[in-house]
Amino acid sequence: MRRRQAAGEAPRKPAADLDAAEAARRAILSTIERIPAGRVSTYGQIAWIAGYPGRARLVGRVLGGMLDAGSTTPWHRVINAGGQISLPAFSDAHREQKRRLRAEGVVFENDRISLRRFGWQAAGGESPLID
Repeated sequence: MRRRQAAGEAPRKPAADLDAAEAARRAILSTIERIPAGRVSTYGQIAWIAGYPGRARLVGRVLGGMLDAGSTTPWHRVINAGGQISLPAFSDAHREQKRRLRAEGVVFENDRISLRRFGWQAAGGESPLID
């Protein structure tokens, strides 16, 4: 017998949806953990390598809040396809990401990072690189 939803209660997601979301989150974070210091990758590349091609925004959602959570995941190594930090300019998070990347030797030219020079290619060149 199914439980009735109480008035005002948010609908519950089926367990299969939660399992799939957790699997995606783990695959994305595992992929980001592989980016070495001094290298960057794009949201799209991470999605592609993690098995979610075309889902760059999913990567962004997974990374949302990483700074506040005090995570050890190198979230700062993920940038947009234009070679720029996606966080709002002049925000504390933007400054922190830029500081961390510079500390690893990543060079910014006109607020852009050269993906040819600093872009990470996963083992076997399994991801597309755009510059």
